[in-house]
Amino acid sequence: MGAPVSHIALIGNFLPRKCGIATYTTDTFAALRSRFPELRVDVYAMDDHPGRYAYPPEVTAAIAQDERAAYIEAARKIETSGAEAIWLQHEYGIYGGSAGEHILALLDRTSLPLIVTLHTVLEQPSTEERRVMEALLRRASRVIVMAERGREILTRVHGANPRAIVMIPHGVPDRALADPSLFKARFGWEGRKVVLTFGLLAPNKGIETMIEAMPAIVAHHPDAIYVVLGATHPNLVAQHGERYRDRLKALAGSLNVADNVAFIDAFVDHDDLIDYLQAADIYATPYNNPAQITSGTLSYAVGVGKPVVSTPYVHATEILDDGHGVLVDFGDSAAFAREIDRLLSDDAARGSLAQRAFARGRTMIWPRLAESALQEIGEMVAARPSRIPPKAVPTDILAPDLAAVERMSDSTGMLQHSVFSIPDRRHGYCIDDNARALILMSQIEDVEPVRRDRWMTIYASFIQYAWNPEARRFRNFMNYDRTWCEDVGSEDSNGRTLWALGVTARDAQERKHREWAIALFDTTASLAFDLGSPRAQAFAMLGAAAVLEAHPGHVLAKQILRRFPDEHLALLDEARRPEWEWFEIVLAYDNARLPEALLRAGKALGREDLVRCGVQTLDWIARKQISAEGKFRAVGSESFGRVYAEPLPFDQQPLEAQGMVEACRAAFDATGDRRWVAEGERAYHWFLGANDLDLPLASVADGGCFDGLMPTGLNRNQGAESILALQLATCAISGLSKAAEKVSGRADAAA
Repeated sequence: MGAPVSHIALIGNFLPRKCGIATYTTDTFAALRSRFPELRVDVYAMDDHPGRYAYPPEVTAAIAQDERAAYIEAARKIETSGAEAIWLQHEYGIYGGSAGEHILALLDRTSLPLIVTLHTVLEQPSTEERRVMEALLRRASRVIVMAERGREILTRVHGANPRAIVMIPHGVPDRALADPSLFKARFGWEGRKVVLTFGLLAPNKGIETMIEAMPAIVAHHPDAIYVVLGATHPNLVAQHGERYRDRLKALAGSLNVADNVAFIDAFVDHDDLIDYLQAADIYATPYNNPAQITSGTLSYAVGVGKPVVSTPYVHATEILDDGHGVLVDFGDSAAFAREIDRLLSDDAARGSLAQRAFARGRTMIWPRLAESALQEIGEMVAARPSRIPPKAVPTDILAPDLAAVERMSDSTGMLQHSVFSIPDRRHGYCIDDNARALILMSQIEDVEPVRRDRWMTIYASFIQYAWNPEARRFRNFMNYDRTWCEDVGSEDSNGRTLWALGVTARDAQERKHREWAIALFDTTASLAFDLGSPRAQAFAMLGAAAVLEAHPGHVLAKQILRRFPDEHLALLDEARRPEWEWFEIVLAYDNARLPEALLRAGKALGREDLVRCGVQTLDWIARKQISAEGKFRAVGSESFGRVYAEPLPFDQQPLEAQGMVEACRAAFDATGDRRWVAEGERAYHWFLGANDLDLPLASVADGGCFDGLMPTGLNRNQGAESILALQLATCAISGLSKAAEKVSGRADAAA
């Protein structure tokens, strides 16, 4: 037995939703609570119609099936609940997204060990089904299948680790073996021989086969009745109404057995279902799908000791083997008639088969399932590695390193994304990253002139080619074959490009690059006046401020700087609340650029009001990005768009730390306050491991940077934005440190 477990999260459908998974999850919950009264089980119910179901108090939360954000919210609840493990009930159709992929968003944002019960295992999954299943298998510590064939399929089709797969049969109720005649009166079946099929009615259940068998059965047993118990599947009703049920009734009528076939259109509760089963003499499952790997109704029938006649789908072949039931071929009405007639005619044979089925069922009762599953959960929790105490975070500034930048670049420009450290050509290029790379080539120190000239020319050429003079906008996304994906890029990408041109016009080491940059800025910068996004305006302001440093009388740059600050002050006045000192009612990405732009504009224009506002808002966003341990905590991407809400911790992206370092440099330049040196260092040390997970994002050996922090660890891809964020932050913190030393030196000299 593994470590004692006191708290788990259980995810699946739940009653009163009407489906087999809901019944299974509800029965699993009840079995856990009954067998382990001290165990806390938080139920997260998948909800296909939010607001329709009156869930019982046992349901901790419902997850809207088709809303990806609901999965992420549930992940946060689970992660902070104190649960030690997650038990997931999996069926492709109960989760949203392609092949139910939304559930992966939840699992990717939790660090808890996962055990998955697979209710469907496909021999021939589609591409999307394969992708989702294999992601689940990678994430899961244990996988429960309900038939040995499931283990074989998972290892053969998906290459699953057989040691992680455990076979736990479908649970069944703990009822005594009973004489059917004791229950028949309740349903008006006294004196009749009852053959029962139960489940949501759908064409794959093969009910036609049994109806077609009834004339031969009735010929020898006129009192026989075939009972079809169950409501029509809700999805089928939504699309076609009750046409399928009506067609079955018509079939019974055409065969002159209408009086011997009864349809009970109801979704019955657990206790009533068991009474129906115990009233039956024979249980029939004429299902058409050979690959069906789980049947809860078949398990229940065996559990209460019913003689079963079934088609040989996967679950039936395993649970009924060794003489525990009778198998006949798919669609073979004559065989169903023959075997049911034989059992109805031979009380001894029927009783013996019932005894064998009941004996097998005793190994499957719900308490045994709960015990087996909790043992597996305990073992996987015990095997979870303990978190190693973090090492001291290095405080030295990294040396600038272009190796990873060059790895992501070619003769066209810098590629956007990577798979781990390998450039992913499928996603091509974007002007955002090439603009950042151009800034880096202007600011990075100790690079050989030929090497600098090569890359500066490539990134500048990309930006130059991106200009669309007809639309008077820069394009953004380019395919790997150098074809553009659009005629006009986003506002933010256009603003960022103006920023890069301004910095290049000021900081490029070679005159030819400075001249090129100011010429293109002059040609394109008037687009700034059409920008409506506050961040795009801030980017343009940063570029204009850089131009003014290099060209103090530059008219267009000064116009840009005069145009937007007052608009930003008005945004702040409108959005401000007692605890909300920000320009927008939500937090988004690259937040520190908004105060940074005001600081740079205030310094360039000599406006102290802008500097004061920049300092106040930077102070506010800085306080929002400090953890309880005093570490930098970037505003998580899950925070974006939440109105007047405190930031959430994940996913944290390098862009935010870079922006904070550079904004602190602007604040120090404007005020000389050394507090901003400390804040800049706090943000920079995030790259080195002073963060919520105590994990360094910087790849010191080659200048790379991982793409972010998730609740479960590092996003180990190394895209252009992240690599550039590290290198630009390194340039900024180095510059900030040197500026602070210079101020200290002057102060010492004056003293």
